Amino acid sequence: MHEVEVAPRSSDGFEALLSAQAWREWRDTIERGRRLLDGRTIWNVNTTASGGGVAEMLWSLLAYARGEGIDTRWLVMDGDEPFFRLTKRIHNMLHGAAGDGIGLGADDHRVYEAVSRANAEEVLARTRPGDIILLHDPQTAGMAPLVRADRFTVWRSHIGVDALNELARSGWAFLLPYITPAHRYVFTRREYAPPGLDPTRIVIIPPSIDAFSPKNQQLAPNTVRAILTTAGLVSGWESETAVPGFVRTDGTIGIVIRRAALPAPPPPATAPLVVQVSRWDRLKDPVGVIRGFVDHTAPQVPEAHLMYAGPAAAAVADDPEGAETMRETRAAWAALPDDVRDRVHLADLPMDDQGENAAIVNALQRHATIVVQKSLAEGFGLTVAEAMWKRRPVVASRVGGIQDQIEDGVSGVLLQDPRDDAAYGAALTRLLTDPGLAARLGDSAHERVRSLFLNSRHLTQYVTLFEALL
Repeated sequence: MHEVEVAPRSSDGFEALLSAQAWREWRDTIERGRRLLDGRTIWNVNTTASGGGVAEMLWSLLAYARGEGIDTRWLVMDGDEPFFRLTKRIHNMLHGAAGDGIGLGADDHRVYEAVSRANAEEVLARTRPGDIILLHDPQTAGMAPLVRADRFTVWRSHIGVDALNELARSGWAFLLPYITPAHRYVFTRREYAPPGLDPTRIVIIPPSIDAFSPKNQQLAPNTVRAILTTAGLVSGWESETAVPGFVRTDGTIGIVIRRAALPAPPPPATAPLVVQVSRWDRLKDPVGVIRGFVDHTAPQVPEAHLMYAGPAAAAVADDPEGAETMRETRAAWAALPDDVRDRVHLADLPMDDQGENAAIVNALQRHATIVVQKSLAEGFGLTVAEAMWKRRPVVASRVGGIQDQIEDGVSGVLLQDPRDDAAYGAALTRLLTDPGLAARLGDSAHERVRSLFLNSRHLTQYVTLFEALL
């Protein structure tokens, strides 16, 4: 287990984004939080400091809390390959999917508990009586029963499914004995809380984005061009002379220097571009993203291109299926006819520098004509809020927290059935051929995120949770 060092950040920038009343309420909340948590430390525990929405949120939320004088820290737990393969299976099952199809048995409890016990011992050695231990997602749940009674435990689930099937019930049956001892259970949606938990301990807190992070900060058009050219994601702007720079969370200037890995030449800068940015995960349906575009959009809009961009699979330590999914997706791409394969692009984004990776994603989303999130299941889908913040029209599945973000036909387009490739392709075609509609959806999307999904709201809800807990 190791601690992630997070530098404090000022939250003064929120004043320009919030209404006067919302700003006053935010300052009042922070003052209450400082008084309440004086002398205590909030310890966040998860399995990775990079890759995925949970890590991204923690970087921002902890930085703002620390900037306001609230002592909050971050531990990343250790685990071996059998543990992460097991927890990936549980992750899939909680989404109602079979994953590797092996199921769960007594041996899995032994694997799970051995890793949980070793990490819990380290947590106890680092914490003090009265501290709050915030455990994130299924990988950490096994530590909840092992924390001493003089500390407070909160288990935070970022995943779930609205309607339980047998696979989801089996996944929750495995986890419930570990989760139950926690003092509070936090879910993204009320529907995600499984039967068997004390309803008085359940708290609902949706995720949020950081408007000032490298992934979401405003970028000038020439900076977008410079970043995408340097990263090798677009061709045709090679004469761009702007610096491919961005502002890091500590206020210093970062420069994009690394290139993404693509198996073929990138799209031309002038082409309308449909983009999905996701981990290499079967639940993100990368093959379906390609198939729907090729079969139903490419023939109608012959100038359009598609890009699926994900993190370099080896850089995401807690997802052993990432490399497998990437290979499956590349095989599907390689099987395409030559003429259409040239319009479909797979990109492995560099992960050596988290700020650089975030800036590349930022530029790619801002350049996109349409952003897609064709997930088969989704806890929340932060990439949706990120694209909405950038005024992009979004086409996304009506699953999980995505449906809480997008008002269908108002701030984006919701796909009723994520496996309906024809409906997905038709939605892309409509937006690609009606730029006025695309612009109206994008403007409405930006305002919805400003009102509901910035992390000033997220931190306020956590302060309220800690008030009730203490």
